[in-house]
Amino acid sequence: MASGKLFRAIIMGAPGSGKGTVSGRIVKVFNLKHISSGDLLRSNIEKRTELGLIADKYIREGKLVPDIYITKCILGELKQIGTSSWLLDGFPRTREQADDLWNQERIDSVINLDVPFEVIIERIQSRWVHLPSGRVYNVGFNDPKTPGRDDVTGEPLSQRPDDNPVAVRKRLEVYDACTRPINDYFDKKGVLVTFKGSTTDEIWPHVKQYLEAKIQ
Repeated sequence: MASGKLFRAIIMGAPGSGKGTVSGRIVKVFNLKHISSGDLLRSNIEKRTELGLIADKYIREGKLVPDIYITKCILGELKQIGTSSWLLDGFPRTREQADDLWNQERIDSVINLDVPFEVIIERIQSRWVHLPSGRVYNVGFNDPKTPGRDDVTGEPLSQRPDDNPVAVRKRLEVYDACTRPINDYFDKKGVLVTFKGSTTDEIWPHVKQYLEAKIQ
């Protein structure tokens, strides 16, 4: 759905909340450019850019890439996009990043997906991955055509070691602690909108309806 109105949005959601699926639908239906901080960082590392070399050094040392580099990377990408509408995914991750972004760009909406932790834990427990490609399957929801085998290559599927319930709950708690200040920040700015539900198909119609009203 093309629109003449410039629209700038951020999507937030815990690991396993369906954020990737909802992002894909938003980008397709509303013709927004999808900017993933993770993809952008990986691209810079592969191209051996100045930022990529710096980021690679931190990652190899098992450290987080400092805010100043991530923020510079994202803001630079947004400036290149210019007059296109966009959906930002994976940034900001800190209150400081949120403040820097707000001071540089007009944010129209922060779409926050609120899925119960118990639902996410159960979902991730049933998740199987084709590690070489990153293709993900969920038993009972997005089953592989042949149990335990990747649809494309036929190779065996695996479960990530950190997808056990204890590790998943810990990740979710860390995510919650980190993102609550960011959501509070955008809530005070009047741009946060939260969508609650247990599945993507339950949440998506509400997100779509909201965006249709905002973008048209």
